[in-house]
Formats: sequence, C-alpha cells, structure tokens
Amino acid sequence: MAVQTLPFGTLIAVDRQSAIPIFRQIANSLIKLIRKGKIKPGYQLPATRDMASMLKLNRTTIVAAYEEMQAQGWLEVIKRKGNFVAQHLPVTSPKSFEASTQERLLSLDQKIFYRQIAVPQPLTRQLKPYQMMINDGYPDARIAPLDLIVDRYKFLSGRTNVHNRLLADGSKGSNLLRTELAHFLSKTRALDITPEQVLITHGAQSAISIAASMILQPGSTVVVGDLNYPLADRLFEQQGAKLIKVKVDHNGIDIDEIENICKQSVPSLLYIVPHHHHPTTVTLSAERRNKLLDIIRRYRLPVIEDDYDYDFHYENAPILPLASAEHDNFVLYIGSISKTLSPTVRLGYLIGAEDFIWQASKLKQVLDIRGDVLFEESVGHLFNSGEMQRHLRRSVKLYKSRRDEFCEILNSSLGDHAKFNVPNGGMAVWTLFDPGYSIPQLSERLAAQGIYLNDGSIYKYKDDTNGMRLGFASLNTNEMQSFAHTLKKSR
Repeated sequence: MAVQTLPFGTLIAVDRQSAIPIFRQIANSLIKLIRKGKIKPGYQLPATRDMASMLKLNRTTIVAAYEEMQAQGWLEVIKRKGNFVAQHLPVTSPKSFEASTQERLLSLDQKIFYRQIAVPQPLTRQLKPYQMMINDGYPDARIAPLDLIVDRYKFLSGRTNVHNRLLADGSKGSNLLRTELAHFLSKTRALDITPEQVLITHGAQSAISIAASMILQPGSTVVVGDLNYPLADRLFEQQGAKLIKVKVDHNGIDIDEIENICKQSVPSLLYIVPHHHHPTTVTLSAERRNKLLDIIRRYRLPVIEDDYDYDFHYENAPILPLASAEHDNFVLYIGSISKTLSPTVRLGYLIGAEDFIWQASKLKQVLDIRGDVLFEESVGHLFNSGEMQRHLRRSVKLYKSRRDEFCEILNSSLGDHAKFNVPNGGMAVWTLFDPGYSIPQLSERLAAQGIYLNDGSIYKYKDDTNGMRLGFASLNTNEMQSFAHTLKKSR
C-alpha cells in the first residue's frame, strides 16, 4: 500500500537554468520546508525512487540531495526504514503561527485586517485535568433523555423520504419542533403565537445574535443591567453598539432609570433578563414589570427578553414573560432548550412577529443555511410524546433538592467569607465574597485539586463586585460533598 505523502511535485521547483546544482536546489527546498514547519521533525521523506518520480528527475540526483541534507544534520537515515527529518534540527525550531502573528503586528507597515475581540486569552494551565466543574448554572446531562433523541434520530435517518420533507422546512427550523414549541410556550407562558413566529437557533446565544443583528448598527445604544450576562454585552459591543448600564437591585433592573433614558433619547434596544436575572438570579418585581410594559408601548422601545431558564422555578409560580402581555410586537422573546437538556445540546429559539421572524430566518440562512433539522425533529418528538414535559417535572424536583443541599453546604464551607440569597429558581447561586477575598486565588487552589471554578473576572467590570455564580444543578450529593471538603481546605 502506498504511503500518503506531501505533493512534493508542486512544493519543489527546479530551475534548470540556475548555476546552483539541481541536487542542491532539492536539498535547499526541503530544508526551507522544514524551517517553515511544513515538514516536522521525524517526518519520513519519500524513498529516493518515489521522490525522483514525483519531481521527474534522475534517482541519483535525489540520492545526492538526501546525502547533502544528511551532511548538514537535517536528515537521519535509519537502515531498512528510510530517510527521516532529524528530531534535533541544526537550527531553532520553527516558530508557531501565534508567535509569527505577534511579530507581524509589531511591524509598523502591517495592518490588522480583522476585527479585534476584546477578550483576554486564558492562561495555559499546567495542572492535572479537572475532575469536577463548578459551572455558572448548567443542567445535569446525566438525567436528560438524550438516548431517546438518539433513537429517534436513528429512526428518522433511515427514512429517505423524511429527509426531503425536513429540508423543505427551511431556515426557520423543523416544522414539528416549531409547532410543538408554539403549543408548549402558549400553555406554559401564555404566549399567543403560531409556528410561523418561532425561529429555531443554534442555542440562545445565537438567538440573541440574530435578534441584535436585525436591530443594531454601529453607533446604536443598548440598555443593559450594570451587572449583566457578559456574552450579551460583548456581542452588542462587537456589533458597534454603545452600552448604557442601569442599576440592578433585589427587585430587578431600575425601570425609573430606563424611563429617564427614554425621555432624553429612546435607545435602539433594551436587553433584559427579568426572570432569574443573569448573574444575580433576582426577579423583576410585578410593579416594575407593569411599568416597563407601559414604557415599551409608549416609547416604542425594542426589547430582547432573555428567558433562558423559565421552567426552573422552585417557589410559587413563575412570573409570566413580558412577551405574554400586550407589547405591540416590540418584545422579542428568547429561550433555551440547552438549559433543559444539556449544554452540549445547542438549541434555542427566537419568538417575534411573523414578518420579523421571516426576515430573521433569511439572516440565519446567510449565516448557517439551516440547522440540523433531523436533530431538531428528534427533539420535537420529545415534546410531542410528552417526554420533555416529564423530564422537566423530574428535573425541577431534583434541582430544588440540590439547591437546598448546595446552599447548606455553602453556608458551612464559606463561613463569613461570603454571602448569598437562596434563589427562587434557576441553576446557580449568586455569591458575593468579602471585598478583600481573592476569588482568582481560590480558583487556583481548587484547580490544583482538579476542580474548575471560574475566577470571577467576567463579573469584575463593576468595581465593587467581588462575586460569581456557583452552579448546583449539575452536581449530585457526592460531588457537592467533595466540593465542600475541598472548599474548606482552600478558602
């Protein structure tokens, strides 16, 4: 069987008019490829006969080229095996792409041709792999009915007539999933919608991106909480918008301040998480909710309502979304199926007026053509069969129990170093540490024990905030106790 190799016939050019002997031209070209990192140490070069055939040269010329490289220390000959690029090269190893990029950026005559994302690169971690992750509020994938999705996916994939039907559903997503979501959201959130008002997206973050792209342009203004979902803030800024930050307290975002902003100049967009606000988990009070709806209608203020974990409420009944009230089509409602099943299941949805969703689907088509409609159809079957609803009931009961256990553990493990309120819903506890307490150092100490914990830096954009979200939903009792034991030793 022939060994796959690089196309040396196109990589090596021979100039028969040059005063440099051809064998040396071959050797120099190969050495240049090694210097550039195109050929790595230990790479086996083609046999002399094969290389001669590729370059359309005499075999003795290739033999001479290889001998020249061997003499310079670039090539090692192993008997009965072949010719290999030396493991220890006679010059410094090729620099990485990143290093080369940095050098180029330092040159004054070079221009950066791409937009910069203002996010620091994470430090390289040289510790043992993480054995546990304390996330900022993810579901437990171990209890999700993922096997049912896989079974349905296999069933559908074997029926070719289904594929054509699903492709016809277009960029809005699977018609079955949109229909089931319209029914589910109407029943659980009082949203008066049809399937034509539902756009399936690659997660809730994608839904935010599409909705914002339909509204924002460079110079737009977006009202957000002074503590807010960090990836939404970055997204809006990346689209050229200016953020106007409004205080968030125990009753949610300050609606009076939003009204004052609108009186001066109506912003392009309001992004709000009224139910289980991210990151603080507080819920917008009924009084503020009613006043905000009046402001939306009066000032014709476009709103993205991010309701990422509405279904996970543990005390009384959850408040209905803004989108369930009269809002003159100015509220775009976003939800997440990932938060119901698993963070690796990337499905979300965007709800809006029928024309807006049609336009948004055309934008989505430019970005992604369509999602995995076969997978969407399989998830739609979960709703249709009632299995999703049963999973939600089981999950809410389990996560409530885990919330209570986790909060008890935090009380005993953190002592006087931090304070928190027991959340009414969601999957995380917003924890505020003493001003002098170093969350990054705690993160490092836990990492040394194989436990991942965010260092809190993503919420540090507010000077007096020394806090972070501690997710509990994805941890069973043994994992919580292990975390508590390590936390006590590391605090």
